[in-house]
Amino acid sequence: MDVLMYHRILVPLENTRTDRAIITHVRALALHCKASVVLIHVADGFAARNLAQLDLRESDEMRRDRAYLDSVCEELVAEGLACEAVLACGNPADEIAAAAKREGADLITMATHGHRGLNDLLRGSVASELRHRTHVPVLMVREGQPKSAP
Repeated sequence: MDVLMYHRILVPLENTRTDRAIITHVRALALHCKASVVLIHVADGFAARNLAQLDLRESDEMRRDRAYLDSVCEELVAEGLACEAVLACGNPADEIAAAAKREGADLITMATHGHRGLNDLLRGSVASELRHRTHVPVLMVREGQPKSAP
């Protein structure tokens, strides 16, 4: 029986408390598989979406996002993981799918909020969009997922 091992894990982060749910899982998985980690945040505000077309400078929000990505990356490196951080701009699902291909990721792991029904329709779901844009497996961990019993 072949054991499935991942070599390069792409981790979209939102710069919210939801990120802790996926970082906990990725840390253990990457250490077990000896996989490298690529963190990505997709800035999708006005400045981010129009950065190139309007020749804009990076916004304060984008600078904070970059600093956040770098701090999470440094945390993982300090724990012995190979880690890189990428700040992208545009539509999150498109940018994550493109990064998975460009970075050679063989797994995408992301946290979800667990929206349902009308809330999901109104807010949209990057996870749902992403599964239609990539052939890379997507592992989703719901924020606030109950811990397993010992």
